[in-house]
Amino acid sequence: MIRRISFVALLIGVAAPTLAQTALAQTAHAQTALPPEPAVHEAIASHPSVLAADARVEAAKAEARGLRAGPHEFNFQASHMRRSVQGLGNVAEYDATLTHAIRLPGKGRLDREAGDFGVTAAQNRAEDARHQAATLLNDLWWDWLGASAEARVDAQGVANYEATLASIKRRVEMRDMAPLEADQTGAALGEARTAAAQSRGKADLARARLMARFPGLALPDESPEPPQPKLPVETFETMAAQVIERSHEIGAAKAESARMTAVADRARKDRIADPSIGVRLFSEQGGRERGAGLVVSMPIGGGNRRAVADMAEAEGQAAAAELAAVRLDVQEMASRDVTRAHSAMQAWERAREALNAQMAALSKTRRGHQLGAIDLSDVLLAERLTHAAFRSEALARAEANRAINCLLIDSHNLWIAD
Repeated sequence: MIRRISFVALLIGVAAPTLAQTALAQTAHAQTALPPEPAVHEAIASHPSVLAADARVEAAKAEARGLRAGPHEFNFQASHMRRSVQGLGNVAEYDATLTHAIRLPGKGRLDREAGDFGVTAAQNRAEDARHQAATLLNDLWWDWLGASAEARVDAQGVANYEATLASIKRRVEMRDMAPLEADQTGAALGEARTAAAQSRGKADLARARLMARFPGLALPDESPEPPQPKLPVETFETMAAQVIERSHEIGAAKAESARMTAVADRARKDRIADPSIGVRLFSEQGGRERGAGLVVSMPIGGGNRRAVADMAEAEGQAAAAELAAVRLDVQEMASRDVTRAHSAMQAWERAREALNAQMAALSKTRRGHQLGAIDLSDVLLAERLTHAAFRSEALARAEANRAINCLLIDSHNLWIAD
């Protein structure tokens, strides 16, 4: 009898080196599947959301300079006229006044504080924009690697079924196997080709999305194989604490709360308006009367200033509440990241165990078929289960890497390290 080339033999011959022979190298370099770090930094820095946040930092600095200088400017007012005076005829008269408002004590300090806190908030928002861009890149990257790994498994499955079908057809021609068995294998091949086309399309779509969001990031022709996930040097608890300690989202909310407090204090002080002081020169009756003097003016505040102060105080309270909400969000994110990374690692370990068990089961199933104790349909079922186990392991491997890298990014230990 001609020995049939088994699905698992071909599958192991190609896929096993990826899963086993390179495992040690991938464990030693768990991040080799990531793009080069300089390229990542450039891609993040050129992302539109980061560029917008950087521009807002410059706007905040300009606003701070304006607040330091103060809202008041010199005000010049002048008039010139000719009047007809009985006994004097037509005479020229003029009047000129130069005034400038003065900030009352305490207002300048609050303006400077509001400006400085505004810059701090904008800088933290810019860093958080980098964080969000890094998170987006991480998700899109592992979408591509996971889908590509699935497509490679499916493509290898097609190749394996094609080789198996060719072997069976030769045995059918030699009247060593029934045509029904060739038909069964052909049906399995059709299913495998359908799955391969779908997974290839999924991988192409993931690559297109990655290129669209980060056009400046050069991608290799073929995606890297997801490495075996490796736990970071730091413990999950340590990184969870770092997520909170290093959160720029909290930093931005804290600075914004402090800014709004300064703005509210400034609005309360502004219920007493700033006085304007200046000098006045005048000439009347053709120069017969001339003079110079000081002028003082002061607006008398009313309901509008009181309403503005009340509004600023309420906004300060809202900013303080938003700071508390942001702290809760970041704490939830830290817990979510740890739980996600831990469960993803466990899922990959279970998928790898299931793959090993399924490969052993398939080997026994094929041996039973060779001895005539098991039908081909049972062998094809075992091969489909083995193929599914390879796919599950590849996807679980990508998801575990995604989750661990997400925790590294959120704790600022990867790509956006402080």
